[in-house]
Amino acid sequence: MCLTVLSVSYSLAIVSENTAGGAEHVLATLDEALIRRGHRSLVLAPEGSRCRGLLVPVQIPFHTLDENAKREAHRRFKQILDRTLARYRIDVVHMHGLDFFEYLPDADVPVVVSLHLPPAWYPPSALRTSRPNTKLVCVSRAQARTVPHDIRVDCVIPNGIDLRRFRPAGRKGNYVVAIGRICPEKGFHLAVEAAERARIKLVLAGTVFDYREHREYFNSVIQRMLTEHARFVGPIGGAQKSHLLAGAQCVLVPSLVPETSTLVAIEAMACRTPVVAWSSGALPEIVRQGKTGFLVNTVEEMAAAITRADSISSEVCRGEAEERFSAEAMVDQYLDLYRSLLTSPSTPELQAA
Repeated sequence: MCLTVLSVSYSLAIVSENTAGGAEHVLATLDEALIRRGHRSLVLAPEGSRCRGLLVPVQIPFHTLDENAKREAHRRFKQILDRTLARYRIDVVHMHGLDFFEYLPDADVPVVVSLHLPPAWYPPSALRTSRPNTKLVCVSRAQARTVPHDIRVDCVIPNGIDLRRFRPAGRKGNYVVAIGRICPEKGFHLAVEAAERARIKLVLAGTVFDYREHREYFNSVIQRMLTEHARFVGPIGGAQKSHLLAGAQCVLVPSLVPETSTLVAIEAMACRTPVVAWSSGALPEIVRQGKTGFLVNTVEEMAAAITRADSISSEVCRGEAEERFSAEAMVDQYLDLYRSLLTSPSTPELQAA
């Protein structure tokens, strides 16, 4: 069965290989896989996005991302989404944004919502939607356990990556890496502290979005900590990202919030690079203690783990990524879910992966 899937991004994040957000990378991976498997893919995303399928661009505000900008982006997304559904025959709409509930389609079309962030970050009413033929997907078992008991989660589909794009380096460099959105909850100042304690260079990469609190965090905290031993290289993607991950002694994930999934940790393992991460959220599902990295609870523990990174087997890291986090496995599960929506609106709950 050839499907036509309309993927809808977060309203304020461009979809590209340099975007820091995991949701955008998952959307792009699904878009590319749909095309490769002979399906039709449309992507509704902010203007400037890049995809393999048909891009339906939305011109959104690019000034400071305040509440007025968010409301305007929601209005435009809703308008363009309704127009797209009127113009094309869409089998399934797959929504990825934290604000998906602001522009849910009125049309009678099956909808899949991937919850990429902690459930508490969504308004309870958004997750208790009464809209028919709408399925909620969690991206980890840890995330699903935090969903209130009166909210139905239809399945758990772990995020996956295109393993072909992440390869080991010829040799390791004398540095560690941290990558992601540069914002307070990601805790990158702790990564800088840990690397300094371990007496190793840190390369910090990612995007500083135009939210006031993000800019303040970068300007008042991160920028002041940058030295010749801790440098910021901005957003990276593609081969540049793979090369940086592959050459690192390890990748640091010091997030202060319960991560629902962490693509950079999976990408690191695919590059045969161990991960040192805070022991919270879904990270204990991704990182096997002492096998593919170390789970820590303090800056001191993170610094100590950095010095032991060379005890981790690079082959085990790659094997874990191949066995558990391939894009092909993720795409298979989403395609099964799409088809179930078309064959039976009242499909029983799917088994968690």
